[in-house]
Amino acid sequence: MAKPKDDNYWRDQLTDEEFEVCRKGGTEAPFSGEYWDVFDDGVYRCRCCGEVLFESEAKFQSHCGWPSFDAEFTVGVIRELADSSFGMERVEIRCSQCDSHLGHVFDDGPTETGLRYCVNSLSVKLDQEPGGEEGGEGK
Repeated sequence: MAKPKDDNYWRDQLTDEEFEVCRKGGTEAPFSGEYWDVFDDGVYRCRCCGEVLFESEAKFQSHCGWPSFDAEFTVGVIRELADSSFGMERVEIRCSQCDSHLGHVFDDGPTETGLRYCVNSLSVKLDQEPGGEEGGEGK
């Protein structure tokens, strides 16, 4: 098993804003992210490691200000953790591959899954050529 990368590695690979969200669990302001209102075809990859996390077909307009999806790309690519920060009970979502913070999942989605994966744009990258090698570690 590969040794986990430390903060120094990630600081060199990510912008300050990406580092704050992906590695420190921050949240971008609503309606400010690159993908909150984008519905182009493709797959959404983890900004840190390039793992495919969501398909564009799973994205929907939730009017919450962050990209929202109703299902992960493949079962197990997203890890869930209990989050009781800020006096709320939520479920944090992280990339199973590199442990990057993605956002939270809620059980108020409008589709048959009933889920709303509420994701920070800074934690994902839209790949419009899903068979390609875009993604991977770094910027």
